[in-house]
Amino acid sequence: MLPSSSTRSTVGELYVQHHGWVVQLLRRKLGNHDHALDLAQDTFVRMLRTDSQPLLREPRAYLTTIASRLCGQYFRRQALERAYMESLAVLEPEHMPSPESRLLVLEALDAVGQVLDGLGSKVREIFLLSQLDGLTYPQIAEHMDLTVNVVQKAMLKAYRHCYCAVYAA
Repeated sequence: MLPSSSTRSTVGELYVQHHGWVVQLLRRKLGNHDHALDLAQDTFVRMLRTDSQPLLREPRAYLTTIASRLCGQYFRRQALERAYMESLAVLEPEHMPSPESRLLVLEALDAVGQVLDGLGSKVREIFLLSQLDGLTYPQIAEHMDLTVNVVQKAMLKAYRHCYCAVYAA
């Protein structure tokens, strides 16, 4: 879906007025001018993809929120890539995946990370204890000092969130 002409105009004005400021904000966070330029561009692209533009009394606060979220995603992806590359370093050369497979794995891991970031911290912890550590609901409840009912509700919320992330896109 293409953005409306009013959306393009609004974002265009914000771009002209604040692009340099967003780049500087991101450069301070990232320590790299080229990455800051890329994420600044992504910040305005994200705004173009928004269905309706909010009335902005404080455009820099709004831009800061978008840019900071993109920065967080960038750092998460960097950490993920480092961890994946470290795990590949211990593999024998004949078991090394192809560059295409490595890219697909990184993209899948990044997508999972983004979905999990959409959960609250307690729900995410419960979900990961269940799915990665294989703990039962009573074990999770005991571990986190919760009731089994709270764990069940958190898991339902997590499953619903994951379903919506995959199928409601």
